[in-house]
Amino acid sequence: MDELEKLKKEVSQLKELNENKSDIISITAHQLRTSLSALKWIFKMFIDRDVGELTNEQNELMQKAYVSNERMLVLVNDLLTLSHSEDAFIKYNFKKINIIHTIEQTIFEFSGELSKKGIELIFLKPEESFPELNCDEEMIRVVIQNLIENAIKYSNKGGKIFISLKQEDHNIIMSVHDSGIGIEEEDKPSIFKKFFRSEKAKVKDPIGSGLGLFTTKNIVEKHNGKIWFEKTDGDGTTFFVSLPISLKV
Repeated sequence: MDELEKLKKEVSQLKELNENKSDIISITAHQLRTSLSALKWIFKMFIDRDVGELTNEQNELMQKAYVSNERMLVLVNDLLTLSHSEDAFIKYNFKKINIIHTIEQTIFEFSGELSKKGIELIFLKPEESFPELNCDEEMIRVVIQNLIENAIKYSNKGGKIFISLKQEDHNIIMSVHDSGIGIEEEDKPSIFKKFFRSEKAKVKDPIGSGLGLFTTKNIVEKHNGKIWFEKTDGDGTTFFVSLPISLKV
């Protein structure tokens, strides 16, 4: 067997091993997510007194169990998305989509949480006709979800979130602006690093894996796009995502 054939065989074996690893991670994460989601709503039923009154001690224990379960659920969701976004052998399913419709659908998923936290989300839709975007819709939905989730998580009660879209040359640029805790100067270089969470973020919300923005950047770059942020005057941050309208794959 010559060197080229040997190399091809090794690459094929590595690809097979990688696919098996991804399958195991995906199956395990899905099973964990199903069980953790079921537990979440059981704990919530007890906390909301749907199954009867609890003593103060019982309620405190249920609250702690709910928070721990939520932390695990966040981690499993992030690991599942990260597994798919980082895997070099997973082929993205590119097709033309109506990005406005996708954003509206994603916003609707957060309506309950926005209402509960007293935060207003305003989508400044383009008034003119808007081009379709060639992308993997499910992965771009994850990008939108992560940015909205962060904006909600780090905003204060009564805060506002603005989402806008514009076309610039051959790109679509989406921005998500919040009036939340902002980003400290010393944290800026690390925002997109794997597992990074600023001290301000940990104080505001202890639950988090530090994978959300890392995964988001990974997905955007797989679309030959760019992601960046700007700190506004006072508190608050605006994240920008630029995606090419027509992506050849």
